[in-house]
Amino acid sequence: MGFLVQRCDKTSVSEMFQIAWRTVGRIVERVIQRHRSEDPLDGLTAIGVDEVSYRKGHKYLTTVTNHQTGRIVWAQEGKNAQTLLAFFEELGEERCSAIQFVTIDMSQAYIKAVNLKLPKAQIVFDRFHVQKLVNKALDQTRREEWQRLRTVDQVEAKKIKGLRWSILKNPWNLTPQQSDRLASLPKDNHRLYRSYLLRESFADILDRHQPNVVQRKLEEWLAWASRSRLPEFVKVGRTIRKHLDNIVAYVRWRLTNGIVEGLHNKVRVITHRAYGFHSAGAVIAMIMLCCTHIHIEAPRVSL
Repeated sequence: MGFLVQRCDKTSVSEMFQIAWRTVGRIVERVIQRHRSEDPLDGLTAIGVDEVSYRKGHKYLTTVTNHQTGRIVWAQEGKNAQTLLAFFEELGEERCSAIQFVTIDMSQAYIKAVNLKLPKAQIVFDRFHVQKLVNKALDQTRREEWQRLRTVDQVEAKKIKGLRWSILKNPWNLTPQQSDRLASLPKDNHRLYRSYLLRESFADILDRHQPNVVQRKLEEWLAWASRSRLPEFVKVGRTIRKHLDNIVAYVRWRLTNGIVEGLHNKVRVITHRAYGFHSAGAVIAMIMLCCTHIHIEAPRVSL
């Protein structure tokens, strides 16, 4: 039955075996206990922390992933500092002291919990979320230019509106028409062109491999952003300056939350397959069954 629950929704399994839906859930818990004899919280040195939505209405889980094994080792309802502190309490002081790296997004709640319980651990900000801030600043600048031009020049405003996906694409993914349009940007709109250069140069800096060089280049980028007279980039520059060490840590250690996001995609498939879960406990049980490398042999059927 565990083999089927890993691949089907619990309702289908309950109908197939003519048992209650909650009975399937209890069977899942027993299967997990049988196949996970070791404590998944032992031996943690590098973890990834992130939240995932499991139901509409702002229902979230916080998950902790072991970077070394690529397995989710802990999950609990909520996405605030208290949720993550509950994990550290369960982990214990001795095992907390063994954790060297924590990859997170720029959530202040998670930062607070990590700094409180793991003062010696290195926080590594996920590159995707850092770069997302810069992309958002670029798109907001484009929106401001569109709002400014729509009352002055409708033709130019329409061009700026149509640039949304072109300026957010990687240069090597641009179509010939998009490349031509961006080539005329320095002449057509200086503010948007400066924003585009800021975005591209920031991505280029994070592609480098020397932490000292990246530190210096980011400081130069921050100086450029602060005097760019672009409000959105001045704002994002303050945020990046505040967390500069944790951003440079990505270049030094090359840790990201990519493995966590991949597991969360699997969690979303599980929730969609079940058309949602009414309780956090039910979805956590399914996560532990499907996202912790538990292997269940297919039953042998004689024909």
